[in-house]
Order: sequence, then structure tokens, then C-alpha cells
Amino acid sequence: MSGPTYLQTMVQWLRAPALLSTGIAVLASGLLYFKQNDVIYPRNIPENARTEVPKPHQFKIEHSEELSLRTPDEVNLHAFLIRPNAQHARNITIISFHGNAGNIGHRLPIAKVLSEDLGCNVLFVEYRGYGYSSGEPNEKGLGIDAQTALDYVRNRKDLRDTKIIIYGQSLGGAVAIGLVGKNQSQGDIAGLILENTFMSIRTLIPSVLPPAKYLTLLCHQLWPSNDVIPTIKKVPILFLSGLQDEIVPASHMKGLYDACVAEKKIWKAFPEGSHNDTIAEPGYFDAIEDFIVNEVLDEGEKSKSAL
Repeated sequence: MSGPTYLQTMVQWLRAPALLSTGIAVLASGLLYFKQNDVIYPRNIPENARTEVPKPHQFKIEHSEELSLRTPDEVNLHAFLIRPNAQHARNITIISFHGNAGNIGHRLPIAKVLSEDLGCNVLFVEYRGYGYSSGEPNEKGLGIDAQTALDYVRNRKDLRDTKIIIYGQSLGGAVAIGLVGKNQSQGDIAGLILENTFMSIRTLIPSVLPPAKYLTLLCHQLWPSNDVIPTIKKVPILFLSGLQDEIVPASHMKGLYDACVAEKKIWKAFPEGSHNDTIAEPGYFDAIEDFIVNEVLDEGEKSKSAL
């Protein structure tokens, strides 16, 4: 399956003139230390991203809940839980972490495919400082947000016995890697899906703007995924890489793949995929379904959940 046409609309919403690539130019201008949070976490892009969050009913999603999750440091996180039709439901919950711009409403077309076509529960969590969530974003805070989402699934009666897949796009991939690295020992994370993410912020800066390489030591938002991913050994990982990525060079995804020592790792490249439209490339959701069937479900579940 390639996903319905509303994914194209989502891609248009997420294309913005000032993401990481433009941000690096600001970093190089001497504002690296004091302004990097505003650059790395452009939560006001696109316009009205903090005040207008699309709702599930706008995409004809029938089974959904709007949630408010409270973090240990007293931040309220806005979230959507999307449920599949009971007849086609798989015993899987996907926790999704989005990129560095927009809000969870902009990603609802993804949730629609994951729930309606692949039969998964999908929890979309809005980072602190994004959309309707309170607080201000930073590396430590987003890590707390991710842990709060995972703990919510673990403690919710109708979700806690499901297989958990952590799915991250771009910055969300770094969030996902950090979360799995800290929680893999509990044995309830059944898979990790990464799309167009970077090895670390410090390694990304020279890739995007080589003259700024001498300023990387001033970067305090590290996201060291290249150091964390080798610690993930038992959780299978799917790497989805758009080879035309103009923001995060595809070499970063390949670097993460090469650093990965997980017992099962799967590489899927999309030759025409750029940073924000890899999701709409033919075969994208087929790769996710193959990963679910071959690496997450056991033999009994495969036949029981056949769609």
C-alpha cells in the first residue's frame, strides 16, 4: 500500500521555509548557545501551529480519544489515541514522535493509515511547547515527555498487554532512540521504527553548513543517537531513509544503521524521498507492515490478525 492521497496534503503542511537547514545559518551567526532551542524546536512553524491543531474527525477517523498526559515535572501534554476497528485490530500500540515543526494534528493522516490499514492502536504525543501542550521544549524535557507516553501505555488497562512499537520521524527518531535505549530491559518494546533522523545535532551542523563546524562545541542540545543506538540489542529496528533528504543527509541514517548492533535490523531506502515527503513514497507503509508481520507478531498472532 502507498497510503491515500491525504498524505500529500500533510506533506504540504509540513514543508516550511525555516526548519533545521535555515536554523543552522542562525547558529553560525553567533547565536548558537543562546538561541539554539528556538532553532532546533521551531514549534510556531507553520503559522498557527500552537493554536490550531487539526482533529481526528477532520480526517474521518472514527475511533479516537483526545488526551492530556501529566508529566512528572508538571507539564500537560496534548495527545490523540487512535483506535482501529475492533474486527481488524492487532495487539499492537504504536507510540509516535513527530519532527521538529508542526503539531500532532498535522500527522493524523499517518495515524489513519496505521490504525485503519495496519490495525494498530496509535498514540500521538505533542511535545512540551508544541500545539496545545504546555511548557518549553528542550532535550531533557522531550525525554520526559516520551517516558510519560510510554508509561501511560504501560499503565492503561486496555493497552498495557499490547506489543509496543516506538516510531519516530526526524527529531522524533532521536526521541525514540533515547526512549528505547532507557527502557529496552523491561521487554515490552517490540520494535523501533526510524525515519530520516540524524546521528546527533553536533554531527548534523557540519553536514548542513560546513563553515559552522567550528561552533559545534557550543551546542548543548546534543541528541547523541549515534552513541545510544549501539546499546539497543534485542529490539528489532526498521530504518526508513529518503535518499533525497535535503535537511538531514541520508548518510546520517546510514551511519545509524551501521552503528546498530540489534539482532534484527532492516534497511528500506526510498530513492526519491526527501525529508518531509518520504512518508508519501510508494511502499512506505508496506515496509512498516512487513516489519510488523515479520519482526513483531508471533506466528499465532500473524494468522489471528490477518487483515
